Amino acid sequence: MRNWLGPLAFGLIVAAAAAYAALAAIPYGLMHVAMDRLGQGGVNRMSYGDLADPDRQPVVRPSPDLAYSSCPYDLAAGPVAIAVTPVPGRYTSLSIFDAATDVIFVRNDVEAGGKPFRIIVARDGQAVPAGAEVVRTNHDRGIALIRLLLKDPAEIGGLDAVRRQSSCATVTKLK
Repeated sequence: MRNWLGPLAFGLIVAAAAAYAALAAIPYGLMHVAMDRLGQGGVNRMSYGDLADPDRQPVVRPSPDLAYSSCPYDLAAGPVAIAVTPVPGRYTSLSIFDAATDVIFVRNDVEAGGKPFRIIVARDGQAVPAGAEVVRTNHDRGIALIRLLLKDPAEIGGLDAVRRQSSCATVTKLK
């Protein structure tokens, strides 16, 4: 019986190490896939997605009454500014996710008083404009996701112009 205890213990240690490595890597892999799916406009640029349907589901289990705008960001070239213009009378929210799929910031139209707001996403040590509201992260990459709740999917046409006022771009001036 002792002859197989060593190999069994070794196998369990290898299995535990492999499981830990897989669990540590999965969030980064999922974020990479999400950034590819949501980044039709490119990195550090806002994309304004069409409404989800059975053939187009850019996020897991999308809601048919939500219009999604997304900005895959990369802080390698500097901080990224995300400007959100809430649509009057409609629930609007911004969620920022880091490369590990952790939510690092959330704000909705009610918390913003229905007014536009601007967030700077930056790594520790990156210079940001004075007086800016800053969200610090430990990762260079992630996704900012804006959700707009519609009362009826047909109303997206009339609300799209306001939705497209939200933006995402690398900060180039630090004033």
